Amino acid sequence: MTNPSNSPFGHSANAQAPLGSAANARSTDTHPVTSQQAYGQSAQLRPNPAPVPVTASVGRPGSLFDQVASGQGRLPYGEQGFGGQADLSQQHKVLRNTYGLLALSMIPTIAGAWIGVQTQFSAIFSGSPFIGAIAFLAIAFGFFYVIERNKHSAAGVWLLLAFTFFMGLMLSGLIGSILGLRNGATLIMTAFGGTASIFAVMASVATFSKRDFTGMGKFLMVGVLVLIVASLANIFLQLPALMLTVSVLAIAIFSALILVDVQRVLRGGEDNYITATLAIYLNVYNIFANLLAILGIFGGDRD
Repeated sequence: MTNPSNSPFGHSANAQAPLGSAANARSTDTHPVTSQQAYGQSAQLRPNPAPVPVTASVGRPGSLFDQVASGQGRLPYGEQGFGGQADLSQQHKVLRNTYGLLALSMIPTIAGAWIGVQTQFSAIFSGSPFIGAIAFLAIAFGFFYVIERNKHSAAGVWLLLAFTFFMGLMLSGLIGSILGLRNGATLIMTAFGGTASIFAVMASVATFSKRDFTGMGKFLMVGVLVLIVASLANIFLQLPALMLTVSVLAIAIFSALILVDVQRVLRGGEDNYITATLAIYLNVYNIFANLLAILGIFGGDRD
């Protein structure tokens, strides 16, 4: 191996096709996975490309699954709606449930990545990264659709967990490439710690700042569209510099989207924790995948 990819799909320059379209993904209040993560490969490291539920008992009122179990997954917006003085106690409950489900979603993601590495899942589309990217997009948007349709029921939780398992499989190409480096395990833990730190900082700023960041959403989604186009183009262009640029911008844009998505919950713009979890999960996923790819390129020990 020579260079890690920017993508869950396994590689860099020839596959940075995004894994989702911004405009359509936004319809479900989610953000697409950039295809760097879906099919990116780095200039030097060329691992095999890969194409880009958990049981839980119902707890006390206010617990993670109580709303879905009772069929009341949708919470009120608050008297003044999005951007106004929402019912803070209700919105904080939505946010707590969102964080709980987000933490739970890491389990199937890790399981999917482990199974993908063990079975060399990324090799399926190694010969045709563009076809793999299209397949990934079709599956991802299929999940977005069914999750949106079932977001007010317990089925929505299971579908979300199934989606995160699928995303773990998509990440296995990149993980396998990094593990092929002598310091691969260290790089993965560093990327995990960096992602957790970014999330903690951005979520705290969104929670405690009096500034309204939700207005940045439209501009950031334009940025996501640009990333998608650049990633798809680089599947054919194979430019390492473009891959690196897209990775850096992806980290910045998806970090800012954490501000937007957390505040949308707190200000009453999002009242369903399944939808909120999906949006924030995709932000965290993109940050981790791109950060890991950059660490692999510049910090990987190939001796």
